[in-house]
Amino acid sequence: MDPFDAGAGGLLKQPKSVWATAGASVVAFMGIGLVDPILPSIASGLNASASQVSLLFTSYFLITAIAMLVTGFVSSRVGGKKTLLLGLALVVVFAGLSGTSGSVGELVGFRAGWGLGNALFVSTALAVIVGAAAGGSAAAILLYESALGLGMACGPLLGALLGDASWRYPFFGTAFLMAVGFLCIAVFLREQPKPARKTSLLDPVKALGHGGLASAAISAFFYNYTFFTVLAFTPFVLNMSPYRSGAVFFAWGVLLAVFSVIVAPRLQKRFGSLKVLGGSLVLLAADVLVLGYGDHATAVVCTILSGAFIGVNNTVYTELALGVSDAPRPVASAGYNFVRWFAAAAAPFFAPKIEEWTDLHIPFVVAAVTAVLGAVVVAVRRKALTREAEELEPTHATEDSVTVFAN
Repeated sequence: MDPFDAGAGGLLKQPKSVWATAGASVVAFMGIGLVDPILPSIASGLNASASQVSLLFTSYFLITAIAMLVTGFVSSRVGGKKTLLLGLALVVVFAGLSGTSGSVGELVGFRAGWGLGNALFVSTALAVIVGAAAGGSAAAILLYESALGLGMACGPLLGALLGDASWRYPFFGTAFLMAVGFLCIAVFLREQPKPARKTSLLDPVKALGHGGLASAAISAFFYNYTFFTVLAFTPFVLNMSPYRSGAVFFAWGVLLAVFSVIVAPRLQKRFGSLKVLGGSLVLLAADVLVLGYGDHATAVVCTILSGAFIGVNNTVYTELALGVSDAPRPVASAGYNFVRWFAAAAAPFFAPKIEEWTDLHIPFVVAAVTAVLGAVVVAVRRKALTREAEELEPTHATEDSVTVFAN
């Protein structure tokens, strides 16, 4: 069935509950890159250093990582709708409070609460959309993939448009949009059946005892350090106005979405998952090295180009993580994300610190090394990861790639 078919179950004929959840998902994914264009403005407004402001990412993703052990536990007990509403309510409160911050310490703390809310929401949204969709899951998954890509691309743009007037406005804008999402889901989404089996807090950790899943998580940990060096540290290197920085990261997000959803599956079909991942990681390493040592125009081009490699990596890592393990997919996803999001918390903190200890180039050298280490793990642990590369069904690949990246 063509998911764009306007007939029953097509993309354009989904219930209001599906559209409400997808719309809220766009805003949720905006929150990841929202602060990118305004990081220098926040530093100036709060008299903070680059390393202090980068803690906005560290606190956000540290809580997100820890929350991976909690989201399945919560949703399997209270249900999908209540978990979504709880996550949205936390985002509304803490995004709004972020805009009132009087110090960088307050802002970092509020971003941590925001991270918890976002983790609860995005880890549940796909299951809710698929469960509420009419006529099968194909159109619902496509809709969710579109929401993910649109949010990642538009987050920096929204941050730039509102942040040009004041760094506080993007936070207030996000709180308002998420409040609208809360109302739409409360009105249009019906409660769905709870899972037959309740998830324990330790199930994701136990799943990491599988060698293949642990290998994918460790490799993704190194890769995520590179990813979030680009996302959190590069705005200080570019040192552009919010509008220009927002445009750069909008283009970055568009490439990320296109290569994740369209290009990566075609490359995998032709060359195989492990070859695509290894090659993409090495190319990403070369890209960030050139970014760190090139002139300003080169840095802009390499920042945008990194979105293509990041998009490919996100998709392939997802399929590796979920295809290689015998654990239930939500549990394997949580364990995998529990490991990899710690790197997303570490990179924004260490990159500016490394610059303070050395010079502007070395953070990108470290990021290039971590990307190569990710490729080395894939090469060394090839046998443990081969099961996914050979046996993963295409229909599972599409659904799971959204699940893991969202989580």
